[in-house]
Amino acid sequence: MRNQVVSSEEWLKARLELLAAEKEFTRQRDALTRRRMAMPWEQVEKSYRFEGPDGELSLEDFFDGRSQLIVYHLMFAPDWEEACKSCSFWADNFDGIPIHLNHRDVTFVAISRAPLAKIDAYKKRMGWSFPWFSSHGSDFNFDYQVSVKPEDLAKGGAYYNYKVQPSNASEEVGISVFCRNESGEVFHTYSCYSRGVDMLNGAYHFLDLVPKGRDEDELRFSMAWLRRHDQY
Repeated sequence: MRNQVVSSEEWLKARLELLAAEKEFTRQRDALTRRRMAMPWEQVEKSYRFEGPDGELSLEDFFDGRSQLIVYHLMFAPDWEEACKSCSFWADNFDGIPIHLNHRDVTFVAISRAPLAKIDAYKKRMGWSFPWFSSHGSDFNFDYQVSVKPEDLAKGGAYYNYKVQPSNASEEVGISVFCRNESGEVFHTYSCYSRGVDMLNGAYHFLDLVPKGRDEDELRFSMAWLRRHDQY
């Protein structure tokens, strides 16, 4: 790898041109955020049950007195012994964030279909502290399009990222956002999937700053280089 080497004056000219483009991108991102904030809501009418360290919980319980809830759908099927390595890469960015979100009226949790015992063992292995709960036996993951039913897998397709597409995976990644009003009603306000979760990976954004970037173009698939942080 060798980029063009130029004088300080030429470098500054190029940097200022890029800065103008970066500022325009920031303005576009701010406008997109405002559109996201203004999205209509849909009421959550189904009752879901989850399991955590202190017993059984409802979706309402996760709010913990706050009005907004972010759920990271962390890929971990009931029959897996480890959570998805890509989701584990994302989860390495989560510790330390929840307390700051709490002070902006937001609760953050991760939810997986794996039984709680498997979740707790893997969480201990990874050294994570963020709240992580099990939806084992619940329709929650299926209803929010991050788990695929066996009969759909047998057909070779699944509804994911707002369209039916070929799939051979029982679990997919996603983020869902919920809001609770003063009457206790819960609403689904937003979900994103696939590349939509990129915004939560600080490590990838650091890589986007360096000359090689993510350096994944020549790989079999984008994250073929990736390992769980205790497996490098």
